Amino acid sequence: MSLQNKPTTALTGATGFLGSHLMASMLTTGYRIIALGRSNKEGTLKERIFKLMRWFGIEALDGQLELVEIDFLKPFLGLPESEYKELCAKTEQIIHCASDTSFSERKRENVFKSNVASLKGILDFAEDSKADFFHYISTAYVAGTGVTYCKEILSSAKSFTNVYEESKAAAENIISRFCQKSSIRLSIIRPSIVYGDSQTGRSLKFNALYFPIRSAQSIRDIYLNDLYNNGGIKAAKNGIYLDKDGYLFLPLKIYLPEEGYLNIIPVDYFVNATIKIIENCSQGGIYHLTNNLPTTMKIVAKYYEQLMKVRGVEIIYGLQPDNLLRNPAEELFDRFIEPYRPYLSDKRVFDRTNACLATDNLNPPEFTYEIFKKCIEYAISVNWGQSIL
Repeated sequence: MSLQNKPTTALTGATGFLGSHLMASMLTTGYRIIALGRSNKEGTLKERIFKLMRWFGIEALDGQLELVEIDFLKPFLGLPESEYKELCAKTEQIIHCASDTSFSERKRENVFKSNVASLKGILDFAEDSKADFFHYISTAYVAGTGVTYCKEILSSAKSFTNVYEESKAAAENIISRFCQKSSIRLSIIRPSIVYGDSQTGRSLKFNALYFPIRSAQSIRDIYLNDLYNNGGIKAAKNGIYLDKDGYLFLPLKIYLPEEGYLNIIPVDYFVNATIKIIENCSQGGIYHLTNNLPTTMKIVAKYYEQLMKVRGVEIIYGLQPDNLLRNPAEELFDRFIEPYRPYLSDKRVFDRTNACLATDNLNPPEFTYEIFKKCIEYAISVNWGQSIL
């Protein structure tokens, strides 16, 4: 594997879902990666990265991967000045993938600290290293609420679904101003919701798309256990039973605000498209990595029923009546999916002009039952991530 003509790349977020997949793919295609991160309760940066490398099956790296423990909030990234200068001298481009993806308003301070306040350290590093390019992994949902057609331009939105979207929009604007002032070329890459590998079903994280499925599976298992081991007492009270075909009839009405779509892309598309953008976008730009063939929750519910042998799931568009009586399964499901509800019926359409040009018209696959089955069966096989690393 030749490292010629591949810029040495400093990558943040290498232990996260998108960052780890990006790191693994770039290493296998000949890049030299400097992973910038820190220790946490799960272990040191080295321990966490090497667990990931084993999962990807690329432990032999022949000097391609360097690990540097840093702190964005400290001068010189928390390094001795001599080590910092050495790091700057080696770095040719930066991919900033690290972020706090929490949606919760009660975590606002931490989200903005991670996604906005910490930018000074990585941007100073970009300037000090004279980086040729700064690539920022953002989200398509910086477009905010109240907009239908989302262009590949900086967001001027004032209203957002959650604090994560708001922080990423603020970060985009800060990074853009800085790079323009410092004459650093900038690409902003905006994926929609990312799920596992469309070819293998494998994934390291099981939130977003997976969360409603996992929630519905948990509810199903509660009632199956009741039917098999407790005479079906709870199930009978709520009209839940096994039908003549062996399917569990589980009345589960899911209310969504309005009829819309679920825009999802597989992680293999995200990685392939991002690398193409990094290699092709000579002047930089903003790129939506979204799906022109979004699915719907009605389709996902149908897939779920088929795979899990369940009947009775119903998607209803519109506001839930205030006086509506909900069965225990519905009440539990509502609590589980509340943070994700706005994304399950989204009417926003994303301009992909720049992305298509930079990726040679690479498109994500339509979300078929075969892809759904591979992804969910893998998730269940690793206990929704409990048995991976």
